[in-house]
Amino acid sequence: MGKGGGCVPSKKKPPPVTHDDAPTNAPLPISAVTTDAADAAAEQTASPEPTAKLKLLIVFYSMYGHVEGLARRMKSGVEGVAGVEAVLLRVPETLPPDVLEQMRAPPKDDEIPEIASAAELAAADGFLFGFPTRYGCMAAQMKAFFDSTGQLWKEQKLAGKPAGFFVSTGTQGGGQETTA
Repeated sequence: MGKGGGCVPSKKKPPPVTHDDAPTNAPLPISAVTTDAADAAAEQTASPEPTAKLKLLIVFYSMYGHVEGLARRMKSGVEGVAGVEAVLLRVPETLPPDVLEQMRAPPKDDEIPEIASAAELAAADGFLFGFPTRYGCMAAQMKAFFDSTGQLWKEQKLAGKPAGFFVSTGTQGGGQETTA
């Protein structure tokens, strides 16, 4: 999801700290000691700031509900971790309703919103992507979504953000061995 580095943020590295500027045994001025002590005391008495939750997007495509079930289980597992919020988002369906009816696909759960655009990924701290495998490939709906992330890749908006995926297949040898 970026220029190398895997899960390590590539653009937010702090500058290296060097202690070559001042001798190690030089005493601090009195004003620095009293200011530091006062600041430390003020920090201890101040109320702690609430920490923001990490936002993990679980973006998935599911025609028959199998991957949706996995996504819901992923969400409950993620939310079991303190300080992490999981959000389910469905990839838009590309098949017309009459085709879905002929394929006997159940209706989609309206409680899970569709992801409006790939740009929503930039606001998240991490991702889990779920999709069915078909003949060694991911579903076309998910492929179309990934293809829409080109601008995010170009601008490196997802660099350093961790991502994972989960897949489901209905038959032995249905593609997970090459997709995953």
